[in-house]
Amino acid sequence: MAAPKKGRNASAQSKPGRSLVLILIAIVALTGGMFASGHTTPRLGIDLAGGTSITLTAVNEPGQPNAINKTNMDTAVDIMERRVNGLGVSEAEVQTQGDRNIIVNIPKGTNSEQAREQVGTTAKLFFRPVLQREAAVPEGEKPSPSASGSPSSSPSPSTSPSASGNDEKATDPSADTTPSSSATTQGRAVTDALKADETPSPSASGTTSPSPSASGDQAATADSKLQAAYTALNCADEKQRNEAGQNAKPGDSTVACGQDQGVWSKFLLGPVGVDGTEIDKAEAIFDTQSAAGWKVVMDFSSKGAGKFADITGKLATQTSPQNEFAIVLDDEVVSHPYVSTAITGGNAEISGNFNQTDAESLSNMLSYGALPLTFKESSVTTVTAALGTEQLEAGLIAGAIGLALVVIYLVAYYRGLSLIAIASLLISAALTYVIMSLLGPAIGFALNLPAVCGAIVAIGITADSFIVYFERVRDEIREGRSLRPAVERAWPRARRTILVSDFVSFLAAAVLFVVTVGKVQGFAFTLGLTTLLDVVVVFLFTKPLLTLLARKKFFANGHKWSGLDPKRLGAKPPLRRTRRPVAPVAPVDPKEA
Repeated sequence: MAAPKKGRNASAQSKPGRSLVLILIAIVALTGGMFASGHTTPRLGIDLAGGTSITLTAVNEPGQPNAINKTNMDTAVDIMERRVNGLGVSEAEVQTQGDRNIIVNIPKGTNSEQAREQVGTTAKLFFRPVLQREAAVPEGEKPSPSASGSPSSSPSPSTSPSASGNDEKATDPSADTTPSSSATTQGRAVTDALKADETPSPSASGTTSPSPSASGDQAATADSKLQAAYTALNCADEKQRNEAGQNAKPGDSTVACGQDQGVWSKFLLGPVGVDGTEIDKAEAIFDTQSAAGWKVVMDFSSKGAGKFADITGKLATQTSPQNEFAIVLDDEVVSHPYVSTAITGGNAEISGNFNQTDAESLSNMLSYGALPLTFKESSVTTVTAALGTEQLEAGLIAGAIGLALVVIYLVAYYRGLSLIAIASLLISAALTYVIMSLLGPAIGFALNLPAVCGAIVAIGITADSFIVYFERVRDEIREGRSLRPAVERAWPRARRTILVSDFVSFLAAAVLFVVTVGKVQGFAFTLGLTTLLDVVVVFLFTKPLLTLLARKKFFANGHKWSGLDPKRLGAKPPLRRTRRPVAPVAPVDPKEA
């Protein structure tokens, strides 16, 4: 009798324990990571945890019929995310739906009226001159009052209008080489985009001492009440930061907070010099000619160009920080570059210490200030926590009923084999639960009601894979083979069928995830995840476990409760080789011999 060929099938048959150990190690590692992260339950969506869902519809402004496009809608989503997260709602969801709707889902624990007010209004972008600036003081410390900003550890930026935006001072003998007491931490310069390569005359240098009248005019804009508010403001405190500058009128001075490289600073700002709606275009570009890196280029309208020339001309005669203007979006300073000369061409650029992400972020904010879009509320849905709990309980009950029916069918039809299927279902359920719990903090995945439905549908898909394999094994037994070879011969055909079936399910889930938005994506994501886990469980658990059990007498001998009884399956008798009858040999006559 020839020895069995050594190969992949022989190795898989002889060492199924490796696969079982591998999947058990994966489960233990993922479970340990779940407990280590502190997120031991899946993050619930708004329909299960409760909250507010707001649908906003974009409306064109008069004279701007084509303003509703993907770029403008994506920019609006970015701004709305900043607004709701500014309310302390890190789990809020803001996403587009179709070509003109934006869905804002805010979980419970948030003031819904304040959230509606925040996301339902058009962004307000202003250019305000900086009167004073001071780094934030950590909570618990008392901020020291200063008339011109507290000392900063960073040196004063160059006041040259060069596009490079270097942080060091220009080598001017008349310049003060002592670091300014209120130096900017960004070191970004605003220059005339049409004259970026020209060298400024000494008279245009920002190192010129301010005239008494100029500084006096600026200081006069801040009354004692506002000065007191500025002195008391501590931007390290989130509550004070969110309330700073609210309801400030464009013609009045105000206070605001802004962040530079992770450090919050407070600002005392003058009246609005230029409205953000007077920007025609803002774009982030990479300067390849002067090797200045990334910069933001702005084009103003004719009216805005005049205002910008006027304010930059006044700021150019000041010293830091009063030669800076603050770009204020929704009462928060997003940038505060300095000016060294009047910019009269209507084209300006902000440069210095930009990477691509920062430049594109600032250009988007500047663009949104001129965005000719407004939004109206199409619907506001409030989901209470009680209703969400009822929906979750109903979904879990439906899943339990579906699982119970599958188990009853498996036990009634497959008997002993059902133990393998049930164990595989438990492994799949454990992996699904742990991975969903980890995906919540990792990518923001929230388990909503459609996602629960996707998990319920996945029970049938997973059970179907086991049934395909079991039926292939039973077919081999019907052909008269014993269990151990039947398990190995059935696997290649069952594997091919399972992979094709799961691929179709995963493809459908992927297409559904791409072409849909909102809660339907939760269904598609869960369906795709469980389909992938089905492949993992079948290959690393179901098949190796059946290989091991095929060596046990209960299954190998075809016990009537094993589900593999040859008589019950109508198996053919094993094929046996029969000998041909030997023809009789006639006796030989001695005479003839």
